Amino acid sequence: MLVLNSIDFTCFSFLGRKFWSQMKYREPGVLLWRGFTLQEFANQLFGNKLDYGKGRQMPIHYGSNRLNYFTVSSPIATQLPQAVGAAYSLKMDKKKACAITYFGDGGTSEGDFHAALNFAAVTEAPVIFFCRNNGWAISTPTAEQFRSDGVVTRGQAYGIRSIRVDGNDTLAVYSAVHTAREMAITEGRPILIEAMTYRVGHHSTSDDSTKYRPADEMEHWRTARDPVSRYRKWVQGNGWWCDTQESELRNNVRQELLQAIQVAERMPKHGLAELFTDVYDQMPSNLREQERSLLDTIKKHPAEYPADVPA
Repeated sequence: MLVLNSIDFTCFSFLGRKFWSQMKYREPGVLLWRGFTLQEFANQLFGNKLDYGKGRQMPIHYGSNRLNYFTVSSPIATQLPQAVGAAYSLKMDKKKACAITYFGDGGTSEGDFHAALNFAAVTEAPVIFFCRNNGWAISTPTAEQFRSDGVVTRGQAYGIRSIRVDGNDTLAVYSAVHTAREMAITEGRPILIEAMTYRVGHHSTSDDSTKYRPADEMEHWRTARDPVSRYRKWVQGNGWWCDTQESELRNNVRQELLQAIQVAERMPKHGLAELFTDVYDQMPSNLREQERSLLDTIKKHPAEYPADVPA
C-alpha cells in the first residue's frame, strides 16, 4: 500500500476536484488528498447512516460526488470505459479538464481495457490511463499475461501516446502525470502511463505470495526500493521534514482514526427499505414483491437477522 499511496498522492497533487476520477479499491489516497475525511472513510466501512452509499456497497468501495470520485466497483477494469465516457462528456462540454483512471497490469487482460483504449483513441477523449505494473496479477506474472514489452506498447498499438516511468520515483511520476495532463487537455487526446513498480505485500489476506516468489526479492523491494522512504530522504535532505514531525503526525492521525472508528461504529444503520430505493421514481411491482418476501423471511428467522439494522 505504500507504493500505491505514493503514486496516488503524486498524481493528484496538481489535479483539482474538477477532474473526474474512476478508481479501483486501492486508491484511497486520491480521496484523502481531495479532502475526504477519515470520518467519511470510517462511515463507508461501517455502512452507517452517514455512508454516502447507504450501506449498499462492499467496504473500501468509496465514492464522492462532491469530489468527482466515481463509486468503486469490484469487477476488474470496468472503470476504464466509464472514464472514457466521462472524458468524452468533458470534451463535448468544451471543458478544460480531463478524466483519469487507475488499473493494474492484470486489468489489461480484460476486454474492457481494449474496448476503452479503442473508444478513447477513436473519440480522442481527454483521459489518462494510469497502469500500475507491479509485475503480478495475484499469482500470475506479467510474462504469463502478455508477450509484449509491458503495457506501453498496447497503448501505442491503439494509437495512444504512451509513457513509461519508474513508479517508485515520486518526482518522476509527478513529471509524467503533469505532462500527460497537459497533453490530454491542450491536445484533446488520451494518454497512457505505465508506472513500473513492485507489489511488496501479498495480494490480499487470503494470499501467501511466498508460494510463488522468493521472500528475499520482496524484502529487497521493501527496503531498497520503497518509494516513501526514497521521497522522505529527499524531503528531509532539503530540510522540509524531520523525524519529530513524522512522529507527531503519526500519533495525531492514529488518534483521529481511532476516534472516527468509534463514532462510525455507534452510528445507526440504514433501514432495509433503502435496499429498494433510488433506482426508480415509482417502485415496480417486482421490487415490491422482493421487499415483501424479504420482510417475511425476517419474520420467520429473526435470529438470523442483524439486530442493529432497522427492518
